Amino acid sequence: MIVCIAEKPSVAREIARVLKANTSHDGYMEGNGYQVTWTFGHLCTLKEPQDYTDMWKAWSLSRLPMIPQRFGIKLIDNKTYEKQFHVIEGLMQKADGIVNCGDAGQEGELIQRWVMQKAQAHCPVQRLWVSSLTEEAIREGFSNLKPQDDYQSLYEAGLCRAIGDWLLGMNATRLYTLKYRTERGQVLSIGRVQTPTLALIVNRQLEIQNFKPEQYWVLSTIYRDTLFTLQGSDDDGDEADTDKTKKGPKGRITNEEEGRQALEAIRNHDFEVTSIAKKSGNEAAPRLFDLTSLQVECNKKYSFSADETLKYIQSLYEKKLTTYPRVDTTFLSDDIYPKCPTILKGLVPYAPLTAPLLEKKLPKSKKVFDNSKVTDHHAIIPTGENPSNGDLTINEKRVYDLVARHFIAVFYPDCKVSTTTVTGKVESTPDADNADTTSKSRGTKLTFKASGRQVLDPGWRVVFGKWIEENGSWQQERKTENGERRTDSDDADDKENKKDDDTKTLPAFVKGEKGPHTPTLSEKWTSPPKPYTEATLLRAMETAGRFVDNDELRDALKENGIGRPSTRAAIIETLFKRGYIRKVRKSLNATETGINLIATIKEELLKSAELTGQWEKKLRDIEAHRYDARQFIEELKQMVSQIVADVMRDK
Repeated sequence: MIVCIAEKPSVAREIARVLKANTSHDGYMEGNGYQVTWTFGHLCTLKEPQDYTDMWKAWSLSRLPMIPQRFGIKLIDNKTYEKQFHVIEGLMQKADGIVNCGDAGQEGELIQRWVMQKAQAHCPVQRLWVSSLTEEAIREGFSNLKPQDDYQSLYEAGLCRAIGDWLLGMNATRLYTLKYRTERGQVLSIGRVQTPTLALIVNRQLEIQNFKPEQYWVLSTIYRDTLFTLQGSDDDGDEADTDKTKKGPKGRITNEEEGRQALEAIRNHDFEVTSIAKKSGNEAAPRLFDLTSLQVECNKKYSFSADETLKYIQSLYEKKLTTYPRVDTTFLSDDIYPKCPTILKGLVPYAPLTAPLLEKKLPKSKKVFDNSKVTDHHAIIPTGENPSNGDLTINEKRVYDLVARHFIAVFYPDCKVSTTTVTGKVESTPDADNADTTSKSRGTKLTFKASGRQVLDPGWRVVFGKWIEENGSWQQERKTENGERRTDSDDADDKENKKDDDTKTLPAFVKGEKGPHTPTLSEKWTSPPKPYTEATLLRAMETAGRFVDNDELRDALKENGIGRPSTRAAIIETLFKRGYIRKVRKSLNATETGINLIATIKEELLKSAELTGQWEKKLRDIEAHRYDARQFIEELKQMVSQIVADVMRDK
C-alpha cells in the first residue's frame, strides 16, 4: 500500500479523488492501492528548552546561552493533532512506500519530513511536486515522482531556518526580558525576522517625529492654459554680483525675498517657447504576480492585510483556480508556454479580452518566460479552470480578477506613448532709466518646463479598462455619477485618473512663439517621510529596507530580503498580536512598547534588516547547494554566544 500525505484535508481529498481512493476512513481515504492522509500544517515542532533539561525550565541569566547538543522534535500539544498523527503513524508503519504530497516549498518539505521522522517511517519516500491542484497537474505530478533525496537541500534549509529562529528567539527573548524588563511578568519578545521588521517601522516613525520642515517657494507660470515650473535661472550681470535666486532641488527657491524679486522681474515680460522635445516609447504590461507583489497590490487597491491576501489566494489555489501562491518569482518557465492558450480559453468571463489573443500565436517574451528566473515554482497565474464554476467570496473574486487580468495583459502589445517636454523662458532686460546697477535693475532670465504624456495606443491597458480614441489620442473611458460617459480629458484635476494613467496632453506649441503669461510664487514646506503601510513594509522586507522602484534591481535584492514571501504576513500579524504595532487607517505605527523595545536592543545584528537579509541569503544558498548547513548552524551558535556575552556586560 502506498501512503500519500498532504498538508491539508482539502488537498488530500482532491488527490484521493484523482487517485480513485474513494473509501473514507477516520483520518484517511483509501482505494486503488493508495491511502491518502493529511496533516493540519505543522503537527510537529522543535522541542522547548525544558524538554532538553530541567535546568532550562526556569528563566535564568546564568543558564544562557541555551544550545542543545542535538535538536529534537515533538508533537504539538493538541489533542486533534495527536489523534491525526497516530493515524498517520499507523499507516506509515505498514506502508510499502510513501509519497510526500506536502506544499511544494521549503516549509512544506519541513512539515512532512518531521512527521515521517516522528512516525519512524523506513520505507522508500517519493516527492510529489505540483504547482496547481487541477486533475491534469496532479496526474502529471504522479507520473513524474522524484526520490525524496532530490529535495534534501530544501529540507536542510528549512531545518536551519527553524533552528536559527529557535536559537535566537529563545535565547534573546530570555536574555532581554531578564536584563531589561521594567515590570514583573513582562516579556520582551525578540525574533530573527520580527525584530528587524519592527525596527523598520520604529525608525521610520522616529524619522517622522524628528522631522523639521523647511520652508521653500516654487515659482511657476501659466502660459496658454499650461502650467510651467521653474527649472533654472541665468543672470546677465557680472560674476562679482552675488544676488542670485537661490534654488533647492527641482528649482525650489529657498529665499522668499529673492523669489519675489524674480516674480516681479518677469511679471510684465513675455513667455517664449525655446524648445520642444518629443520622445516616443513603449510601456510593457505589468509583471505577473509573486506573493509579495500580489499582497502589495491588494493592500493598495482593497486595503487587504498581507495575511488576508494570503488566505484568499491560498483558498483560490485549493479551489484549483490559481497556481501555488507562496512564490517569489514573477516569471514563467518555458514549459508553461504551450499550456497558455488552454488556460486563456478557460477564462470564460474574460472571453472578450482573450478572444483576440487566441486568433493568432501567442507572443513569447523573455520578460515573461525565463527559466533562469524560476526555481521551485513559477509566478501566480490562473489554472484555466472556469472561475464561474467556483463558489467564491467577493474578496476572492477581487484577488482572482487581479491574477487573471495580469496574466491576460502580458500577451497584449505594449502600450505606445509619446512624451512631450516644452521648455520656455522669461527674460527681463535692465532698466535703462534707472542708474542703480544692482541685481534688482539688471536683466534676469528664468527657464521653465512643462511635460505631458499622450497614449498613442493603449495596448495592454485595455485589459484594465475601456479606452476610446478622442481628438487624436486615446482616453480611458469612465462613467459619471449619473452613468454618462466621460474621459480623462473631461476632468484634468481628477487625481485618481492621473494616478491611473498619468496622461496630460499639451497644446501644440511652436518654438519661438511668445505671449503673455501669469506667474505665481507659492509657499511650500518640505514633507516628512510617509509612515509604512503594509504594502510599503512588504516591499521594504523584500529588499532588506532598501527602497527601489526598478523591477530588475528589486529582483537582485530579493535574495537578501528579510523573511520569506510565505512568512512575511505572519510576521506582521505577530507584531500586531504582541502589541508592538497598531494600524491607524492604512498606516502602521509603532506602539510605545515597540519603540522602547528597539531602543533597548543595542545589538545591531538583532535589528538590522540588512544583516538579517545576509542571513536569508545563506539559507537560500543552502537550498541551492552553495553553502554548508553545518557551517551555518555553527555560525549561529557563535553569534548567539557573543550576543549573550555582550548583553551581560552591559551596565
